[in-house]
Amino acid sequence: MEVSNIPKHIGFIMDGNGRWAKKRGMPRNFGHKQGAAVFKKTINWCREFGVRAATFYAFSTENWKRPEDEVKGIMNLLRQYIKDIRAMQKENVRFIFIGDLSRLDEDIRVELADIMETSRKNTEFIVGVALNYGGRAEIANAAKILAKKCVSGEISPDDISEELIEKNLYTSEFPPLDLVVRPSGEQRLSNFLIWQVAYAEFVFMDVLWPDFKKKDLEYAIKEFASRSRRFGGL
Repeated sequence: MEVSNIPKHIGFIMDGNGRWAKKRGMPRNFGHKQGAAVFKKTINWCREFGVRAATFYAFSTENWKRPEDEVKGIMNLLRQYIKDIRAMQKENVRFIFIGDLSRLDEDIRVELADIMETSRKNTEFIVGVALNYGGRAEIANAAKILAKKCVSGEISPDDISEELIEKNLYTSEFPPLDLVVRPSGEQRLSNFLIWQVAYAEFVFMDVLWPDFKKKDLEYAIKEFASRSRRFGGL
């Protein structure tokens, strides 16, 4: 792909797994399994195209409202993919899991914490996985951290700036978000990285996530490269 302006950080809203399965007369968890396979492929495509980081919306704070068997299926799928994630660590890929991980089962939390620690020094590519994540909750969490620092006297309320808030977000070690890709035909953010998207570009697609292909990512990157990003200037 001959594009000079490659986004450094892409956010993916992995949407449409359930609808994809329903169209085929299969249970929703079958769609999630297919979607997880696309997640792995997309990481490799991003690396091939020269992207430096990708964050995937895997499970939101609102997803707990789904049927219990579907939630259990998603968590079991995560357990299965931990092995694949560990394999990617050997390829100099760093993993950062963002969100309130405290609600996840203990065995999953232990595995995720270990992966984050053991991949911390990997530098080729960053994979962010949003689990029990909500954009508003992330901002509230940063506000709580800063409020405690004010109470302790570590900082003054007047010290709080946009830069200081950003340093206390889950994504503080990521490059700035350049592009958000949402398949499935929906055209909303659904509480995903709502602070970080301030100057990001959006590409919405009608394809369901399990059908997302390399050509779709290539299209999104070319669309990004074709736009003029002025960041409020001329």
